[in-house]
Amino acid sequence: MAALDRAGIPARATREPGGSPGAEAIRRLLLEGEGERWDAVSEALLLVAARYDHSTRVIAPALDEGAWVVSDRFADSTMAYQGYGRGVALEDLAFLQRFALGEFTPDLTVILDLPVEIGLARAAARSPADRFERLDRDFHERLRQGFRQIAADNPTRCALIDASGDLQTVHRAVLDTIEHRFGVAVAPHPDPLPASGAREDATKAPRPTCGEREGPAPTGG
Repeated sequence: MAALDRAGIPARATREPGGSPGAEAIRRLLLEGEGERWDAVSEALLLVAARYDHSTRVIAPALDEGAWVVSDRFADSTMAYQGYGRGVALEDLAFLQRFALGEFTPDLTVILDLPVEIGLARAAARSPADRFERLDRDFHERLRQGFRQIAADNPTRCALIDASGDLQTVHRAVLDTIEHRFGVAVAPHPDPLPASGAREDATKAPRPTCGEREGPAPTGG
């Protein structure tokens, strides 16, 4: 976000699940409690309800004002978590997304990829594990492969970035992707970035740019 600000690009940062008051309430339902508090279909329905509220109350108004939108997760995360990870049929999830969003889709999705054990370690170092992070390793392996498949199936929209390196390297790779996709110059911060877990970042112009994060901080769908 700081790079966009330095480039003079108005941008709105947001997240999923959440981003609007109603969606944040649903986020708490999804992330708190035991891993099997909700089954996969219930999760998908809650996530789509949150996404509709988020899109209509936050994303669409920001785009109408001419801002770029940078979202920590969007619809691909539901495909990865509830589809590839939890076994909901991908065609059913695609139907729900079309019902909630129509043909709306991000211009760019940045997927940060790294081995499961590194991603979970980074998440644990940052905050207590939520109910998704407490699911077993097999789930997280399916999740990673799901994100990689989404990137392979959508090469024009998705950028798969190796997030196993240091934060400076990952940050530069994200900015390079933005510059290449949108033809804008976004310089990295002149000072070293703090040594913390890498996070997803994505950006856009006339339509919203939303990003999906995988690996470094698994949270939600």
